[in-house]
Amino acid sequence: MSLSSRSTARFGAERSTRSLDVSEGAIDDCELCGSAGGEVVWENGICRVVMVADADYPGFCRVILHRHLREMTDLPHKERMQLMTVLFAVETAVRSLYQPDKINLASLGNMTPHVHWHLIPRWRDDRHFPQPVWARPQRVHVPRRSVVDGRQLGDRIIAALQCT
Repeated sequence: MSLSSRSTARFGAERSTRSLDVSEGAIDDCELCGSAGGEVVWENGICRVVMVADADYPGFCRVILHRHLREMTDLPHKERMQLMTVLFAVETAVRSLYQPDKINLASLGNMTPHVHWHLIPRWRDDRHFPQPVWARPQRVHVPRRSVVDGRQLGDRIIAALQCT
């Protein structure tokens, strides 16, 4: 069964009922075990994709593993590949909707040791470019960009997954 055929689009809801259940290995004080982490725009049995509310970086998303694991290599190979397929589908969707100059992908986990990926669209004139978004800003004023509806992003993710 393909990732896209098992997936459920979640538009505007914080979390589905399934996601509210304590998942395998959930940690009580883990921010990503206890909350959605943003507006859920797509999810399947392995992970969810959330939009991050950041006016400076429209299209900023996180791909969050449902169950609590600290490192990518803690995942079985098949699930690791499925998670990366979702990440790349989100990148495809964000690139088509926002046309950024660059996409930054980051999996840090230093502050929140739960497998998740940050996908951040970048523009040459954004506040931090060429530095990471967590660095000191390079400029004060940035052009405002339009924000895409979560439904549109979810639809594009589904379309990108169907092409894999």
